[in-house]
Amino acid sequence: MINVVVCGAAGRMGQRIITMIHEEHDLKLVGAVEGQGHLLVGTRVSPEVKITDNLEQVVGGAEVIVDFTSPKASLGFLAVLAKIKKPLIIGTTGFTDEEIKNIKFITQNFPCLLAANMSIGVNLMFRLAREVAQILGDSYDVEIVEAHHNRKKDAPSGTALALANEIASALNRNIKENLVYGRKGNVGERLPKEIGIHAVRGGDIVGDHTVIFAGRGERLELTHRASSRDTFARGVVRAIRFMAKAKAGFYDMQDILGLK
Repeated sequence: MINVVVCGAAGRMGQRIITMIHEEHDLKLVGAVEGQGHLLVGTRVSPEVKITDNLEQVVGGAEVIVDFTSPKASLGFLAVLAKIKKPLIIGTTGFTDEEIKNIKFITQNFPCLLAANMSIGVNLMFRLAREVAQILGDSYDVEIVEAHHNRKKDAPSGTALALANEIASALNRNIKENLVYGRKGNVGERLPKEIGIHAVRGGDIVGDHTVIFAGRGERLELTHRASSRDTFARGVVRAIRFMAKAKAGFYDMQDILGLK
């Protein structure tokens, strides 16, 4: 049995992860964490587990900690876990480059997985996008379109940025110089090495991502559409089992799925 603590327990993803943990025979929820002042702190998510606002109160019984919160909260949890060195899975998005660098530094001595998207299909899409970019080269323009629900706070999505990074790496492009976030006004002709990202927000869209490779006379599109958060939660369950046995180091879902 793998004992799990979920941070962000009252959030949309946190709730689905907790439900799925209850359904798995080899996983057990031993802790649920939310931010200070959250209305659901003190309420139960199972007969044995109440939501707390103090990770240190529940982390002692955990073998893996799952975090779907905010960048600020995630960095706070890291400070706690750096002392006890228990495996951490971070699904939080919206980190700056400097914060990601800091996460990698802090987690040198214990297992940490950071993934912009834990869907198996999306992570296969990362690999396909990289391979398509390598084959097509600079003769095709690349644009990325992502769509999410109207309560998502960060834009573009972490998944869209991860796709852009995969493609930029495959094409030997500098991501900071070549990334374009939408277009407005008289911006002139599209530069050959641009990678465009466009964010759509509306309704209850779980998450759609399309990479467009546009050439002369043809267009190739790779699309992933998530119709339920369960697709991400299933990826988290798979990651929990992997991280429970993982050695100290920094991981992503490509490691979990054997795609590296």
